[in-house]
Amino acid sequence: MIGQHNTDEKTLAYINLFAVLGTLENLCKIDDEAKAIIARKQVSIGFAVEDGPAAALFFDHGTCRLKNGAAQCQIRLPFSSIQKFNGMIDGTVTPIPSKGFLKLPFLLKGFTGLTDILTRYLKPSPEELQDPAFFEKSTTLMFYTIASAVSQIGNHDKVSQASASYMKDGIIKLSIKNGPTASICVKDHHLTTVKKVPKAPDASMEFGSISIARDLFDGKVNSLACIGTGDIRMSGMISMLDNMNRILDRVGLYLA
Repeated sequence: MIGQHNTDEKTLAYINLFAVLGTLENLCKIDDEAKAIIARKQVSIGFAVEDGPAAALFFDHGTCRLKNGAAQCQIRLPFSSIQKFNGMIDGTVTPIPSKGFLKLPFLLKGFTGLTDILTRYLKPSPEELQDPAFFEKSTTLMFYTIASAVSQIGNHDKVSQASASYMKDGIIKLSIKNGPTASICVKDHHLTTVKKVPKAPDASMEFGSISIARDLFDGKVNSLACIGTGDIRMSGMISMLDNMNRILDRVGLYLA
């Protein structure tokens, strides 16, 4: 995947940290197995990538939060290159902590257990998707990963930076009808995803159902066609949505 379609390793690292690992926040809210892994844990893991992103996951008695920066953490995983960090995500690189050796059992067992569950939801088998409860959780987690990836791609991907440069300050509400909602906040052409319902969005894009969202995420339907049929509803500042859609088009290249 890397190197094709003008994707960029550095952008991928930001997506892997803030969008993929960031979705552990949501996994721990909706999956009982994940909740159980961290039910009695209070531990933090920081990821510090040379010339790349830095953030830490804080696990606290069943909850998970991702915060910017990797200085304040109990386990610190430094990566000497962006490629090595991306390698950890795709399972080809084993990181070595620079601090937190006494917490290694959690890293090897607990954290790996969480990422295994997340991978099952984000890359499910066709059989697993036959289960309606699994289908809904999988699509919800994909939604949060994609919504977070939009900001990282808009900020770091050279092609998408052009789209971000045309976006006025404001908030886009991105949602699935009767399902998850996120806010894409634009300030000085910098994008930030907040996994909450915005109070007063300047623009809105809603997928008509969880199954429509899934078909879009899986590339089975075309977004323009869905707008035509009313399966995607857009309102508010259309120029913001146009530019966000251009960024959305590139999400699949990175998350393939």
